[in-house]
Amino acid sequence: MAGDNYYLISALPALGRLGTPPPMTPAAMLAHVSDRPPAREAVEAIFLSDDLLQRSSILAEQVDAAEPAVLTAAQLRDQQPLPEFLVGAAGGASPRASEDTLWETYFRHAAAVAARVGSEFLALWVAHEVALRNALAAARARALGLDAEPYLVAGDLAEVANFDPMIADWKAAPTPLAAADVLDHHRWDWISSHDAWFTFDDDELVAYGARLLLLARWDRISRQGIARQARPA
Repeated sequence: MAGDNYYLISALPALGRLGTPPPMTPAAMLAHVSDRPPAREAVEAIFLSDDLLQRSSILAEQVDAAEPAVLTAAQLRDQQPLPEFLVGAAGGASPRASEDTLWETYFRHAAAVAARVGSEFLALWVAHEVALRNALAAARARALGLDAEPYLVAGDLAEVANFDPMIADWKAAPTPLAAADVLDHHRWDWISSHDAWFTFDDDELVAYGARLLLLARWDRISRQGIARQARPA
């Protein structure tokens, strides 16, 4: 991906450490890279993963509101159909199987985007996210005495990695929020090991987007937590 994004990258605000407020929204970043279609496609593919997480939370009635960057609010609430490229052949499957089908379809879409626009970072990010998701699914299945295989998705896309130390920290976390913190700090460190810092390639924009997604997610979690605490009993 061409390394001629000096002004586009230099104009982006600096990102703080994980847990600090994001300096811009994911939607604003998509607008920022709108004149660079390959980078926009790759960043959009990453932001879409967070939209799908928010969709799951909305449909499970875990949260009341969402802040999608790619999908519409109506799509998050199943009031409009998802884009055609996300519609899988779940048929009459259970809700759990339908969710797994959606993620399988998403990961294959993101991998196809990476190949089409030539984003090495996105391709590696997909391989890592698939491997991480499957490692977590296998750990949950083992804890319940279940066969993990039915819960794995897109295994052919996964990188080969040892997540055992991180999984141990995740399992030892005292709360679901602390467990999520373990996972996203792991993701943050992974980005730091794979970004295209000072190359001014499109992939430097994509890595920025991956970090921004994590900042936006934790800012949203923090605000939702404050809102819940402020509600009358």
